[in-house]
Amino acid sequence: MDAGVRGEGNYARRSSGGLRSKLDASCIKLKMHRCVRGLGFVAAFALELALLRGVSAHAEATPIPHGTLELIAEDQWIAAGRSFNLGLRFQLEKGWHIYWVNPGDSGEPPRVDWRLPMGVKAGAIEWPTPQRFQSSTIADYGYEDAVLLMVPVSVDARLQPQPSAEIEAEVKLLVCSHEMCIPGKAGLSLTLPMRRAQPAPETRNAGLFSVTRKSLPLPPPRTWRLSMAQTGDSFVLTANLGRLTASREITGAIFFPLVESQIENAAPQKLLSLATGFRLTLRKSDRLLKSPERLKGVLVVSSGSSQPDRAYSIDVAIKNPVPHKNPARTTGSSSALGIRQRDNRCQYNP
Repeated sequence: MDAGVRGEGNYARRSSGGLRSKLDASCIKLKMHRCVRGLGFVAAFALELALLRGVSAHAEATPIPHGTLELIAEDQWIAAGRSFNLGLRFQLEKGWHIYWVNPGDSGEPPRVDWRLPMGVKAGAIEWPTPQRFQSSTIADYGYEDAVLLMVPVSVDARLQPQPSAEIEAEVKLLVCSHEMCIPGKAGLSLTLPMRRAQPAPETRNAGLFSVTRKSLPLPPPRTWRLSMAQTGDSFVLTANLGRLTASREITGAIFFPLVESQIENAAPQKLLSLATGFRLTLRKSDRLLKSPERLKGVLVVSSGSSQPDRAYSIDVAIKNPVPHKNPARTTGSSSALGIRQRDNRCQYNP
């Protein structure tokens, strides 16, 4: 297996005053963040995080602003009719982070443009449970230190045998600290052999993919009954957990919305324990112009310090959706660096 990397980033190193000044003036907004680690969810995987950082790679990673990025595969080769997984492995310097699919109040998630052989198709990124980076006025969702973004890939059963398959990806991203954001992009390539036999796992990457699967949100238990009501300024999620789980009191909960501008990300999420479960109140976003029919996202719940946090992917219909009126929004100007700022949002628009 051969892998190559080529990358370029719009760097703003601390010593390069000219470009640093341009970036500071054009975007990138100052941010004083405090990281809320999903009620200890990330801490539960401290050893796995060390694994993500510590496993030696068999190919050189490409530099990105304040970190590296590498394209890896879970299997040693590909075969017709056999799906497999690719991974975008980010390793970031301390104090820097990238973004979840919904970045929150600022930022942009990584975006990938794939160039694949005929008959090979990449699916959507499978996003691990994010962390919450919060200040008094804004909250963002993303990942710090190290993270693997897993991508499922399908292979047509009619794909004709050939010596190898070249996989290429161009990744555009925004890397941020508590002070500033820097846009970057990386061109990645990976060459995998093609064989008729069922693919064998790549042992050097097995631990990375195993860790990532543990951090993916699961469907909620079948015994759970979720409902969503609303008031003039809030959504109210009620969870009936059933007899088996209701006996374990839920001591904490955080909801990560899948869609932007539905809830106020930095507002407190008020938890009320009930005999049958809990109720979580979410303040509506000031930018919400029309009430959605459903609320989708990741719900992380905690049952006390002795129990690991659990993350669930939920999709709940909202009872009696009503319009939510709000003033029209204003749009800021674009900069020559391809970064736009709108509604206090710093976005990379390459």
